Amino acid sequence: MTEATVPNQESVFTSTARDWSSDITTFKGVPWGKAMMWIFLVSDTFIFTCFLVSYMTVRMTVTDPWPNPSEVFALAIPHELFGWQFLEAPIPVPLLLIAIMTFILISSSGTMAMAVNMGYQRNKKGVIWLMLATAAFGASFVGMQAFEWYKLIVEEGIRPWGNSMGAAQFGSFFFMVTGFHGLHVSAGVIYLVIVALRVGLGHYDKTNFEIVEITGLYWHFVDLVWVFIFALFYLW
Repeated sequence: MTEATVPNQESVFTSTARDWSSDITTFKGVPWGKAMMWIFLVSDTFIFTCFLVSYMTVRMTVTDPWPNPSEVFALAIPHELFGWQFLEAPIPVPLLLIAIMTFILISSSGTMAMAVNMGYQRNKKGVIWLMLATAAFGASFVGMQAFEWYKLIVEEGIRPWGNSMGAAQFGSFFFMVTGFHGLHVSAGVIYLVIVALRVGLGHYDKTNFEIVEITGLYWHFVDLVWVFIFALFYLW
């Protein structure tokens, strides 16, 4: 039995090694690029989960008063815009900037989904313009986040190591989590532009444009993470 079993085992191992080393698909026909993107996103999910769970733990156990998001993230609008001349001070609008940022990022998911659909149809022009539109939305989001950081640091005195409006841990968690997410968005913008340019140059003409779907997986993940950040940092 032993002599008969060993060749069978060697045959199975050899066949598996040959499949994994020479084939371009895995997991029942899933392209390797898509499989690796999923593995990356799962690992990134663990990192963001650790950050957010740590934030919730500190938020629920800290003894110092936690800053009110409606006050911290309020955007002052000049009263002249409303025509209210009887007001002298600007009008604070809670979460106005954050609402605009969220709308932009959600809109970018729509353009990315349409780009993937254009890829299925092998419509190169549609893919290019929709991916560039998604990148423009992402760049706008990062620019608004930079303005938000400037406002918090310069105008409100919030630092990663301290906070003039309450618990010191607020600044460290906010800048760490939103900065890490902003880094993902910035990398995604660069990724989108590069893929769009390569599509235009014809690098994927002999494929079924699965690279567009792979890029969309990353971008939708970034958008999904923002939903949790928005709920925990700006609404809680």
